[in-house]
Amino acid sequence: MQKKLTITIDEEVYEGLHKTIGPRKISRFVQELVRPHVVRPDLDLAYAEMAKDKKREKGAIEWAEATFRDTDHEKG
Repeated sequence: MQKKLTITIDEEVYEGLHKTIGPRKISRFVQELVRPHVVRPDLDLAYAEMAKDKKREKGAIEWAEATFRDTDHEKG
C-alpha cells in the first residue's frame, strides 16, 4: 500500500530533482534513497534462508576454518 507524503524542500533542490530525475520519477527516487535508512530487514529470516543453501554454508565453513588456521601463528 502506498501513502501520499507532502514535503517541503528548497526551490533549488526541487528544480534540480525535476531537471535531473524527471517530474514523474521523484517519488521513486526519494523512496529508494530513504528506504535503506528506515526499513530494516529481518536478519533472522535472512540468515535462516542463507543457512538452507548447503553449498554456500559448506564454502563459508571452509573459509572460516582456513581463516582460523591463518591466525594460528599469531598466538603466543
